Amino acid sequence: MAEIKVKTLNEKKKVNSKKAAEIVIFILLACGAAIMVFPLIYMVATSFMTKNQILSGKLSIFPDPILIGKYSQVLKKGEFISGIFNTIKVEIPVLLIGGFTSSLAAFAFAKMEFRGKTALFLALLATIMIPFAVVMIPQYVLFTKLKWTNSLLPLIIPGCFGNVSMIFFLRQNLYSIPKDLMEAAKLDGCNYFMTYWKIFLPLMKGALGTQLMLWFMGIWNDYLAPTIFLRDEKTWTLQVVIRSFNSYYAIQSDYALIMAASVIAMLPTLLLFFIFQRVIIESIAISGIK
Repeated sequence: MAEIKVKTLNEKKKVNSKKAAEIVIFILLACGAAIMVFPLIYMVATSFMTKNQILSGKLSIFPDPILIGKYSQVLKKGEFISGIFNTIKVEIPVLLIGGFTSSLAAFAFAKMEFRGKTALFLALLATIMIPFAVVMIPQYVLFTKLKWTNSLLPLIIPGCFGNVSMIFFLRQNLYSIPKDLMEAAKLDGCNYFMTYWKIFLPLMKGALGTQLMLWFMGIWNDYLAPTIFLRDEKTWTLQVVIRSFNSYYAIQSDYALIMAASVIAMLPTLLLFFIFQRVIIESIAISGIK
């Protein structure tokens, strides 16, 4: 009986210590989440503040009074609307053509057999480790010689050849699809492209849609490449326009307008992520496990 009581007490201590550890971890994670989210909340709050409240030096997330005029002021500016349309002009061809070429390459690496397939895929995958800062000067020289600079072509054409990260995730997703479908398609007289188009593309449309959403967010928030390749205000994408707002209106201490423009620019990607959050996480998890 004494041994049973000792065991029971030890089990209770273990349970209590486990609960205490979970509570501590939860508090730490909650504090970390609050620290991460606070700048976002403060940015939104600042977009509704007056200039005097922003420059008062007091940290406050409750605007008094609440001003909404900065949002209408931003939307009335032609360069901001032009930046949105220029970004969409980049998004549409890159996502449509680049998504197609990426899925086609993923199908080839996952389901087709050819000499040097593994070496070629590893070489392609190694390019992910090369930061854009390393290649931006050679790219600028190349695009200048092609007379593409100061246009949207340097942002569109490379993306149309595919996205390495998308190729990797789609390839991993295709490994979960039985290879017997390839043999069945051959018996039905389908060539490789028809097999991809009629069988495998519909099966990976969920993973493809998820990767396209992530790519959309990356293009929408891209700042460095447009800054390098675009000089004319008519070709500026959204993030470059916001940078110009920051340099111009910061002198006038009109931080509320800058924050309002940032909030509007952030909304599409934020809404996409929250709407498809579960799908995105599940797709990445499945691609990483297979």
